[in-house]
Amino acid sequence: MTHAIQIHQTGGPEVMKWEEVNVGDPAEGQVRLKQTAVGLNFIDVYFRTGTYPQENMPFTPGMEGAGEIVAVGAGVTHVKPGDRVAYAGALGSYAEERLAPADRMVKLPDSIDDKTGAAMMLKGMTASYLLRRTFNVGPESTILYHAAAGGVGLIICQWAKHLGATMIGTVGSDEKAELAKSHGCTHTINYKTEDFVERVKDLTDGQGCDVVYDSIGKDTFPASLDCVKNFGLWATFGQSSGPLPDINMGLLAQKGSLYATRPTLFTHIASRADLEEVAGALFDVVSGGQVKIEINQTYPLAQAEQAHRDLEGRKTTGSTILLP
Repeated sequence: MTHAIQIHQTGGPEVMKWEEVNVGDPAEGQVRLKQTAVGLNFIDVYFRTGTYPQENMPFTPGMEGAGEIVAVGAGVTHVKPGDRVAYAGALGSYAEERLAPADRMVKLPDSIDDKTGAAMMLKGMTASYLLRRTFNVGPESTILYHAAAGGVGLIICQWAKHLGATMIGTVGSDEKAELAKSHGCTHTINYKTEDFVERVKDLTDGQGCDVVYDSIGKDTFPASLDCVKNFGLWATFGQSSGPLPDINMGLLAQKGSLYATRPTLFTHIASRADLEEVAGALFDVVSGGQVKIEINQTYPLAQAEQAHRDLEGRKTTGSTILLP
C-alpha cells in the first residue's frame, strides 16, 4: 500500500489526512507514476477550501509533481516505464504513487532534476503563457506584477529581464523587495507602506503599464485598473485575497478603453501541442540558465498541513516542494 493526502470534507489545513490508498493499474490513456517530488501552489488551497468544489469525496489535492513512470496503460506511446517526467494540471499529486492522464506527462530533459521539475511546472508554465501568450512581452514593454517575490513572481522577474522588459513588482516587505530586485525586477513597491497606483504613475510618467498581471483579486481591485495605460491589458489570473466583485464593464471604458482577460493555465495547455509549446519555452529558459527555479521551502508530504499554513500565512517565497 502507498500513502496520500486525503480530504474528506473541505475546510482549513487540518482537513488533510495522511492515509493509505490503493492505486491500482493504469487504465487506457493513463500512467502509474512513482513520485519523487510534489509542488505546492495556492490553487491547492482553493481545492482544499472548496472554492474550487469537487464532486467526489474523499479526494487527493495537488496539481503538479515529478517522478518516474512505473507502468503505462493501453494506447500510451509517448512515454514508457523508466521515463522521468513532470506535469501540471492533473489533480491528485499529494501522493507517493498515483494514476494520472498520460497526455499531461512531459519528459524532463537531463539538465533539469526532479525537484526542480516538480517545483516549476505550474508556476513556470503560468509565467510562460502570461509573458509569451497573454501579452507578448518584449524590450518595449512595461509591466506590473503583483506579488513579485512569490513563486510565479520570481520566475517572472527573471524571464521579464531576459526579455528586456521594464518590470514593476509589488511586494509586502522590504526583504521581499530586495529578493525581487535580486531576481531582475526593475522597480519594487512595498504595498504596505506605499500607494502602488501613485508609484506606478510616478515610474511611468503618468502613462501606466502595458499590462498588469494580477493574481491577488479583491485587495487590488479596482486599483490595478488605474495602473494600466490607455488601451492596455489587465490580466487577472488568481484571487489569493478573495474573489473579485461583479465587474461593471463600463469601468474599462472609464479607465482608458482597457482590455481585460481572465486566463487560466489549463486552457493554455489543454491540447498536447499547446502543452509542449508552453512547457518547451519554460524548459528552454531554465536549461539555458536565464531562469533559475529556487526551492526555498521543503516539507515532508505527510506534513502538507503545515505547508499550507505557511503558504496562507505568506511565510513562503519562491517555490515549495513536498517530498513523498
